[in-house]
Amino acid sequence: MRIGRTHEAGVRRCGWARTELSIAYHDMEWGVPLHDDRALFEFLILEGAQAGLSWETILKKRDNFRRAFGNFDARAMAAYDGRKVNALLNDPGIIRNRLKIVAAIQNARSFLAVQREFGSFDAYLWRFVGGRPKRNARRTLGRIPDRTPESDALSADLSRRGFKFVGSTICYAFMQAVGVVNDHLVTCFRYEEIG
Repeated sequence: MRIGRTHEAGVRRCGWARTELSIAYHDMEWGVPLHDDRALFEFLILEGAQAGLSWETILKKRDNFRRAFGNFDARAMAAYDGRKVNALLNDPGIIRNRLKIVAAIQNARSFLAVQREFGSFDAYLWRFVGGRPKRNARRTLGRIPDRTPESDALSADLSRRGFKFVGSTICYAFMQAVGVVNDHLVTCFRYEEIG
């Protein structure tokens, strides 16, 4: 993976990457196959927090989320109680939505259950694409769907396991972010780099 192209003139990238923050995220993280359970859990929680908001908003608050949620330690989050929920609701650095905060705690508990059953969340997640990234070949942003049969299946299974804020659209954004699918446009320099 090439890092440092963020400020190169003439670099072609996906059209949604327009600000310094989103360009850096696009160039270094988005779509890179991820297999670390802690990082996968972080993205799952952040994608749920993003519902109804822009991803740029979440990127701006990402470090605050990491601080507030103990660097997304699922075991610690699963033990959060009402006092911790109230503290989070008073934290201006994160999205202060009670439903999303309570969902994050519930998702930590469900995440731990998946780890126990499958050995890792990574092993569970990658089954939805046969263990290998699904490489799409889209030429325009308008051709990228909001959901797919794979995200429908992941959403339904996560919901059955007690996860919240895991609708199919959220699941597809999650799958794109963690490289389960490569939805970089074919004209984007990252498309071939990620492969």
